[in-house]
Amino acid sequence: MPNLHFIDDFSQIDSSDYQSGYSPASIKDWPAHSADRHIRVLDKDPVIAHASLWWKQAPTFPGDRLGLIGHFGAGTDASAAALLGACCTQLRQQGCTRAVGPMDGSTWRRYRLVTDFGSEPPFFLEPWNPRSWPGFFEAANFLPLSNYYSALVLDLDRTDPRLNSAEERMKNLGVTIRPITPSDFEDDLKRIYAVSIVSFQRNYLYTELSEADFLSLYLPYRERIYPKLMLLAEHQGEPVGFVFAIPDYAQSLCGQKIDTVIGKTLARLPGRIYSGLGLVLTQRLHQHARDLGFTRLIHALQHEDNSVRKQTEFYGSPMRRYTLYSKAL
Repeated sequence: MPNLHFIDDFSQIDSSDYQSGYSPASIKDWPAHSADRHIRVLDKDPVIAHASLWWKQAPTFPGDRLGLIGHFGAGTDASAAALLGACCTQLRQQGCTRAVGPMDGSTWRRYRLVTDFGSEPPFFLEPWNPRSWPGFFEAANFLPLSNYYSALVLDLDRTDPRLNSAEERMKNLGVTIRPITPSDFEDDLKRIYAVSIVSFQRNYLYTELSEADFLSLYLPYRERIYPKLMLLAEHQGEPVGFVFAIPDYAQSLCGQKIDTVIGKTLARLPGRIYSGLGLVLTQRLHQHARDLGFTRLIHALQHEDNSVRKQTEFYGSPMRRYTLYSKAL
């Protein structure tokens, strides 16, 4: 019979104990995620299932107090059932009325599960999981809360017929678009952060993130970025939009030529004044990717109800789908 082990001091976590789900390097980051509790399922010595819980600083949700289940990993049906049962019990005891997962504390970090794997291999920075994990959540009576997809673009020359009018509007408004400046990478990240915290407030299950934490997420990629794939839109000297993309470095791990760009994030300030800016940024990204010699682009991890869905589907088609689960407690 597996044994449950509860940990409130994350300094006790040794990455060498864990058998599945996360790399040792990722596990070393867990203390910085400020989880409220960690649960391990042990069978003698190895950890065969694990998860962390957040209830003190979870996203708001109409009609419910949320508790989050993240840092999830499980190797067997029995260990997953024991783990998820314990997670729900703990969250219920803390006053939560709905459990959501997997989510590592917020949508700024790893969350959701791949549920439709498609035929493409995992791309760089894509959250990935064994095919059994969605079944673990469903067997524990978790239901889909929201769905996401990644879309593959194979024709970088294709032009949206609305582009000319959108570009003309931005030009007349005085909006300029430039690549980030490598020598000012941190300062440009701060400008991107300024847009993010306004634009993302409308996003599903949004939680605030400090500028310092935001920089800690993106500064490690300083040496991997291509400036022309990270574009910043400015109006009267202030940032108003951006698109962040990066080559698919996972291809090189498979011995392949890197011919794909991952479009990770697209955002603009809200309001009709900047309507069309997202289209201009997207088209400019496609153009720069093509000019740099790339032939494919993935618009990654889009919410199925995202306002840019029609735009994304104009250029490409879904290649992968993901699900975030929840359960009433």
